[in-house]
Formats: sequence, C-alpha cells, structure tokens
Amino acid sequence: MENTSGDDKILSYNDVVLRRSDLDILNGPIFLNDRVIEFYLSYLSTVHTSPTISLIPPSIAFWISNCPDTESLKDFMKPLMLSDKDLVIFPVNDNGNVELAEGGLHWSLLVYYREANTFSHHDSFMGVNRWSAKQLFEAVSPFVSNGDAAYSECTDTPKQKNGYDCGVYLLAVAQVICQWFSSGGMKNRDELWFTDVKKTVPDLVNHLREEILGLIKRLMCESERK
Repeated sequence: MENTSGDDKILSYNDVVLRRSDLDILNGPIFLNDRVIEFYLSYLSTVHTSPTISLIPPSIAFWISNCPDTESLKDFMKPLMLSDKDLVIFPVNDNGNVELAEGGLHWSLLVYYREANTFSHHDSFMGVNRWSAKQLFEAVSPFVSNGDAAYSECTDTPKQKNGYDCGVYLLAVAQVICQWFSSGGMKNRDELWFTDVKKTVPDLVNHLREEILGLIKRLMCESERK
C-alpha cells in the first residue's frame, strides 16, 4: 500500500495549495489553519465575482497589520487597489509574533463596506480579538477610505460553543456577507448584513466543515479528470 504523508499536496486551487493534513483539520474538532481559511475565501471570490469585492488572504491581512515600515506598506498596498472596492473582507488572527508563521489562537473577521464607510468587526468569542482588529483597521484604513471610516464591534455576532470553531464562524460570516452584497446590499434594504448574520450563521456553522470538505473532494476529482 502506498504511504501517504500529511504534507502531500492534494489540490491546487487558484493560488492556494492544500495538503492532506488539511482534510484531517476539516474532519476533526480542530482549529482551522491559514490554508483552509485562504482556500474558502478564494472559493467565495469565484462565486461572488463582482470586481468591487475583495477577500484578503490571511497572510496578506497579517502582513498589513504588522508591517513596521510605512513606505513598504504603501508600495505593498497599491496593487490591491482597495480604494476601488465596495466590500473588503479581512481575516483577523491574534498572532502577535511576526516571526511565527501561522501562529495565533483565535480568528475573527473585519469587514469594510464603502456605502456605509464603516469597518465592522465580527468576533465569535467575547470580542477577544478586538485589539488585533483595531490594529488592522488602523493600518489599512488610510488605503481603503482615506482614514475617515468608522469602526464598530458587532456585538450581535453569533458566538461559538467551543474553543476551536472560530475559523468556521469567520468563514460562515464571510459567506453570508458576500451573499448579502451580491443580492443588492443596502440598495434593497434599510440596514447592513447584521440581521442576516445573526439569523443564518448559527445553522451554517453546523455543517460548514462538511461542506468545505465535500467541495475540496469534488475539486480534487475534477482536477484528476483533466
């Protein structure tokens, strides 16, 4: 029988390379890693194809938040063209060690919506990522909104019931917000996406791991046929 390793590449999707160990993460009660987060955000970008939506990979969001050199950050931000986007979604991680790749213990979500000129932070665990979210907001705001955007903590964000599903909540909230935006956003409603998140996310997280796992396996099969 052929030996397999957790480091074996199983799928290349856009710019994301998934490993066999990522399937184990999705199968079990384990904290989602950067690769799984990046994969599903990349997938959402192929479902919601508006050029005014930008879903930022975890590594990029972390670098923006922790870049010590203002001039380097300016050069880095230019190709992202975030000032041209109406909806920007950033994963937030509480990793405070810039020398530790894929560190941290908690995920949350920071969202910018241009029509309201507001950054909204969704945290599924008692707002413990508030400091990390504010740090990212302060770093990125000048490049998205000329620094005049508001910041708010979304206290009605559904709360996780364990210590490992924060990444699942991040992805569920991102999915709901993208769907809300693609359905018309504030053009058809009097409020932002908060009601949709409150109503939809609790059920969505119950099966999102299985949904992502099934998506990966389907894409693997499609890749093998080519």
